[in-house]
Amino acid sequence: MSSTSSENTLQNWGLLIALALVWGSSFILIKRGLMVFSPGELGAFRIVAAGTFLLPLSLPRIRKLNSKQIQNLIIVGLVGSFIPAFLFAKAQTQLSSSLTGVLNALTPLFVVLIGSIFFQSKITIRNAVGLAIAFIGVTILVSVKEGSSFGDFSDINAYAFFVILACVCYGFNLNLIKHNFVELKPVEITAISLLMVLPIALVFLMAGTEFSYKMVSADGALLALTYVAILGILGTAIALIFFNKLVKTATPVFASSVTYLIPIVAILWGVWDGETLLLGHYIGIAAVILGVWIGNRKKLKS
Repeated sequence: MSSTSSENTLQNWGLLIALALVWGSSFILIKRGLMVFSPGELGAFRIVAAGTFLLPLSLPRIRKLNSKQIQNLIIVGLVGSFIPAFLFAKAQTQLSSSLTGVLNALTPLFVVLIGSIFFQSKITIRNAVGLAIAFIGVTILVSVKEGSSFGDFSDINAYAFFVILACVCYGFNLNLIKHNFVELKPVEITAISLLMVLPIALVFLMAGTEFSYKMVSADGALLALTYVAILGILGTAIALIFFNKLVKTATPVFASSVTYLIPIVAILWGVWDGETLLLGHYIGIAAVILGVWIGNRKKLKS
């Protein structure tokens, strides 16, 4: 293994772990924000916070782009940030933060499926085996409920499909970034794509919700706003820069593997918040980690 290859491998795994910690914590922040704000208010302010934070980076760079790049970045802003922000907030009105984090691990499956259908991407047997094992782990985690390590799926309701739809959006986003933005830096992709959807989020937040009223009248509004601001700045703006860098330096499948680690962090936060961790959770987590290791073992040796 060359020195450059070794450095890239360490960098990629460092980014993967950091993103898992940040995004795994996002679900508890959403849960706290929903104590005051509606899903629409939370999703919109998350985008406003992230886009505003990155204005010093996005405004000077947008003038250098051509119309085709701007059009693609609008799509990235919508499917990679804007739409999922609303979907996850809506889902967590009826799903626990830990279960939402687990369902988020379906993203790599949609990355592979969408990549093969629309982007002529290929998947190796090792990738497929790793994905299958990790998916089994996710299935176990989803099926576990109080009173049984391997329960039925009665706890999953229609709100789970909001998370699945967000995963579909992420699948398109990862493939778009990998195939359409070879010439752009990760910070440019993140900052400008958020700038493209910032006006939409701001107009909706101010004109289409009770956000302003709640800020001056609702108990705990400032604390809830702080949680969502952290979610937007750290969990969306900064994390997306790191993630887009990972997508450009690694494979889409490797980058999306962060969603296999996110459930571990999300479940630990859930336990801290009073949720129960059963034997099935440990088995599911072990399967998820094993799947990630098998699916990316060749990457480690390159």
